[in-house]
Amino acid sequence: MDKKLEAEVRAWIDDDPDDETRAQLVAALATNNEEQLRSWFAGFLEFGTAGLRGPMGPGPSQMNRAVVGRTALGLASYMKARGLTSIAIGYDARHRSYRFALDTAELMAGAGIAAHVMPRTLPTPVLAYAVNHLKVDAGVMVTASHNPPEDNGYKVYLGGIVDGIEYRGSQIIAPADREIAEEIASITSLMSAPRSNSWQTIDESVIDAYRAATLRLGTSGEKSLRTVHTALHGVGTETFMKVVKAAGFSDTISVSEQAEPDPDFPTVAFPNPEEKGAIDLAIALAIREDADLVIANDPDADRCAAAFFDRQLGQWRMFKGDEVGAILGEMIAQDGKSAPRFANSIVSSSLLAKIAEHHHIPFEETLTGFKWITKVAGLSYGYEEALGYCVDPATVNDKDGISAGLKMMEIAAELKSQGKTFNDLLDELTVRHGVYLTEQISIRVSDLSFISAKMKSLRAASPNEIGDEKVTSFEDLAMGTQLPPTDGLRFRTSLSRLIIRPSGTEPKLKCYLEVVVPVTTRGIDEARLIARKAMDALHASTATLLAD
Repeated sequence: MDKKLEAEVRAWIDDDPDDETRAQLVAALATNNEEQLRSWFAGFLEFGTAGLRGPMGPGPSQMNRAVVGRTALGLASYMKARGLTSIAIGYDARHRSYRFALDTAELMAGAGIAAHVMPRTLPTPVLAYAVNHLKVDAGVMVTASHNPPEDNGYKVYLGGIVDGIEYRGSQIIAPADREIAEEIASITSLMSAPRSNSWQTIDESVIDAYRAATLRLGTSGEKSLRTVHTALHGVGTETFMKVVKAAGFSDTISVSEQAEPDPDFPTVAFPNPEEKGAIDLAIALAIREDADLVIANDPDADRCAAAFFDRQLGQWRMFKGDEVGAILGEMIAQDGKSAPRFANSIVSSSLLAKIAEHHHIPFEETLTGFKWITKVAGLSYGYEEALGYCVDPATVNDKDGISAGLKMMEIAAELKSQGKTFNDLLDELTVRHGVYLTEQISIRVSDLSFISAKMKSLRAASPNEIGDEKVTSFEDLAMGTQLPPTDGLRFRTSLSRLIIRPSGTEPKLKCYLEVVVPVTTRGIDEARLIARKAMDALHASTATLLAD
């Protein structure tokens, strides 16, 4: 075995506080399993604007107590250098989430930082709310969101104004990510770091306050709406049910097989509502119960999917994220309760910009991720096509699947009271703004070099035609436009837009397709046929482009 690698492994074993991961490393050394050790020691798990996320296992390249502990110490050093003295810590029900949260609390307290820990497993939006409600300087949520069961993660929030950036309980952006990563890299010993049990448990009144604030989004009185809810084995059921039933939606039914937290996610291939088949059990229950709506949260309940009976198709289907984004935007605009500013990310549909223009609402486009959407000054509503919606930034300055679900139920109940359905609302938007058809192509890879090689080849030889149309503009988003540089490519034709970028949280290459066809005098049906044909051509040419 390579002596340098062996020395690195032995040094890590000596500084690893976890019996299980130490034993795995010792066993690999004993059997001279150099290939396995090299995969575990392929550099420290990258810390970025999404914090940490990756498979659990031993060594610096995996999620484990040693990596989490060093990350907590690095974050503590970053905070102390800026006079930040307090932190709230939440955790979901994934394997090891509580242990990682406890390690963080002990090390933060040992570093002299006032640490406040959630009393039990709770949704990510509750942690984001607590950062503001408790007026702490930072937050950590231990979750891998919708990733596979073998993964876990570590999401970092900041409170007020830090280094001139107003966070208000939102996720970190540059340069904080780089500066925290530098602090993590400077940690030489975890075992010698002081720990303390002086951390405090967050009082239940904070969770009550979150529910009360979310309830203000609803209207009073009992509603005639039957809804099916699934938490996809995550932590959303209790909070969601308490909120919506208090809002008058007493006829709300949980998918029993998926209502309780289970870190193995036994009924789904991937615990992500976007994935094929993930909400099949919910739709089957909705059919049996003659329900009006399905609401699905991802495991940490910061995302919201919805499904309805599509009258035009004659069957149940899930809304696309962009459809929910447009519906919420239109209804929030009609409410007109606050001085609004709308925003969505560049990979989301351009329809929200048109809705904002129609209602004379300022609109801003951002980079991908809620860490950017929530930095828009004066934001009143923002969304991203990947099922993330911020309908009440004053309460939760992040995506929130609980409040978005409640808002969709309020809209469904109002439509039902008027003898309308979501089809009617979508038709109204189509007549006014045109057909906005969006789709996504995702390629999951085992070798990340495929993604970098493909992006490099597309930059070197970008296509002149996509979807049977000439490319009218091409932007390398890494060069920066009106937005900060990011790894992505954007193509436009007369009818379509294509964005290709690596996923920020999963080993995927993602492509975002949009076709826009005005209705004008041709009518909705003809416009939809034209859009469908254009989308099929765009989809086929994009698949070919990725295969080359």
